[in-house]
Amino acid sequence: MDQFLASVEKRAYSMAAMAVGNREDALDIVQDAMFALVRRYSHKQREQWRPLFFTILNNRITDWHRRHKMVSRWQLLREKFAGDDGDEDGFDPGILEDTAGPRPEQGVFSQYTLDAIEAAVGRLPPRQQQAFLLRCVEGFDITETASVMACSAGSVKTHLSRALAALRTQLEEVR
Repeated sequence: MDQFLASVEKRAYSMAAMAVGNREDALDIVQDAMFALVRRYSHKQREQWRPLFFTILNNRITDWHRRHKMVSRWQLLREKFAGDDGDEDGFDPGILEDTAGPRPEQGVFSQYTLDAIEAAVGRLPPRQQQAFLLRCVEGFDITETASVMACSAGSVKTHLSRALAALRTQLEEVR
């Protein structure tokens, strides 16, 4: 179980931080989800842990939103690509360095793009945001996403389609 929890810890934290917009609350949510998995489901088979864990995490995030009644923020891309969380195992922009050297407008554009993406995802309704994160970021298939979100596969497809359409529209306006 320890190995499994270590393997999902960073992704769960990024997902929670993005969803609630507060690092301390995100840590509490992830810790609570991990304790719940260990306490209630450690007897289950290993292949069941991942969907169970993300279901618990999703429920904890939903509970947080109910309590705080605030719009969630999306910081995952910023953390993943800009390195805000200090993750040494994360994306290293140095590996893509241009041999001619970076141009000043590239840094501004990258920051501007990340800010636009964060804002666009932050404006999505929570269910669309969940579908987008679970499918596009976590890589869950439709059935797993439906199970985690406690809805039908058709609902997942609808939420994801609407999320992608909204993001496309919002981000095209940024161009």
